[in-house]
Amino acid sequence: MVKEALMKSLKRSAWVVGALALVAGCATLGRATFAEPTVQLRDVRVVGLGLEGGNVDVVLSVYNPNRFSLDATRMTYRVDVDSVQLGNGALDSRFVVPSGDTSMVSLPIRFTYRGLGEAGRQILSTGSVNYRVRGDFTVVTPLGNFTRPYDQTGRFNTVSGAGR
Repeated sequence: MVKEALMKSLKRSAWVVGALALVAGCATLGRATFAEPTVQLRDVRVVGLGLEGGNVDVVLSVYNPNRFSLDATRMTYRVDVDSVQLGNGALDSRFVVPSGDTSMVSLPIRFTYRGLGEAGRQILSTGSVNYRVRGDFTVVTPLGNFTRPYDQTGRFNTVSGAGR
């Protein structure tokens, strides 16, 4: 009787371990088939200015190359203009980027004038500036939640407002 109970317990444990391994394998496969979104700077909107700096909304276009929608629950970011950090933070509001489509995401950033001196001079003289946007997305997929990084560079033209 004790031997039977022990065998049932071992079989149940083996089944649970197998099920956990299958779930872990699916999650790993999901991460491997996830293509990194393409992120580009599209616009910078001044929303407030003060004596020492101001607030801007940085608008990013996020393109989803995957065959499933990206249901993002969190996005961290750091925006650099030339080699100067404009700002960083986290966006905790949910946004969805449909499969094969692009969505605009607005990131609030507080900046100081002192930190933007060189970038400002370059914008005034050439009308454009190099940028880098990096961070990570936390997405919900049919295979579970996971976080993946992104890192994009380009040149922002103040006349057209478009990043390249």
